[in-house]
Amino acid sequence: MTDTLSRGERWLDVLTASATQTESGPIRARDGRLDGERARFFAVVPDPQNRFPRATDNVVGLEQGWLLARAVREVVDADRDAGVKRPIVAVVDVKSQAYGRREELLGIHLACAAAVDAYASARLAGHPVIALIVGPAMSGAYLAHGYQANRIIALDAPGTAVHAMGKDAAARVTRRSVESLDALGDTVLPMSYKMSAYAKLGLLHELIEGVDADAPSSVGIERVQASLAAAVKDARRGPRDLSNRLASADAKRARAASIAVRERMREQWNA
Repeated sequence: MTDTLSRGERWLDVLTASATQTESGPIRARDGRLDGERARFFAVVPDPQNRFPRATDNVVGLEQGWLLARAVREVVDADRDAGVKRPIVAVVDVKSQAYGRREELLGIHLACAAAVDAYASARLAGHPVIALIVGPAMSGAYLAHGYQANRIIALDAPGTAVHAMGKDAAARVTRRSVESLDALGDTVLPMSYKMSAYAKLGLLHELIEGVDADAPSSVGIERVQASLAAAVKDARRGPRDLSNRLASADAKRARAASIAVRERMREQWNA
């Protein structure tokens, strides 16, 4: 490992077997082992040579979306007749969607939607889909790569965050200072950039503390591997939809209004 690797690349390296061929492009797909079982890991990595200037970092743009969709569907197709479907792990370290005028004209919404649909299709087909957040999980990039997982695990470490936009941008939009935005996040959970606050919304399966996201020790790596394996088992025991995200004690407390709205909509739909 070198210091030039992104977090997504670094964690892909420590969780999977070495690449069997030269890798290029923004999407990495490798096999690894979880509790003795073969699993497929995916990561979005920086792509300095990308033809789209906005898509040279670890972001999800036109090519990233379509390539993710193809890579995930290859696993679904290969396991179509398998009795036990392979786990799929999305290693999440994505700064944003690669959004610009050209990307909009060429259909970035379709590319990202294709990735969303591929992950959802894998989950509904019986693949335990696990998201491991090791860096930023921002905006449409996170929706396309990670949010469709049966279970979401995150490292509670500097630099990990789940949000609609970066902190500086959010401060400009809300006409606040970054400091006042941080203070607001302490009382309004969805505004917070802390993983501990995100966990209180009931969306995480596990928040792992005490693991260095940039330079994980062997103990830290083993701990994450054990958490991933446990999440796979838990996902196989549960439903294939995402209803578990509203079933935890945290969700019932912090997302009571969301639960009530869904119940009313269900009542009206079935009336």
